[in-house]
Amino acid sequence: MRAALLAGLGFPGDKDAFETDLQRALEGSSETNLTAVAAVIVDYQDRMRLRHDPDFDTAVQEGIDLTMRVKRAARGERAT
Repeated sequence: MRAALLAGLGFPGDKDAFETDLQRALEGSSETNLTAVAAVIVDYQDRMRLRHDPDFDTAVQEGIDLTMRVKRAARGERAT
């Protein structure tokens, strides 16, 4: 995970955030229960998959466009 994040495969800021989240999970875990640590790893693994999904940028833009339409409608503005 660290090597992938160092190589820039995550979102901006993920490398440092991963270390912070991992440290927090380790501090809160016992020797016999590393569930929180595993959850951090899975979360960042999923983030890397999402970041490199070819449809990710399109989906984000669709969400932004929808949000803008809803905001305009709430203000009573016409769509352009």
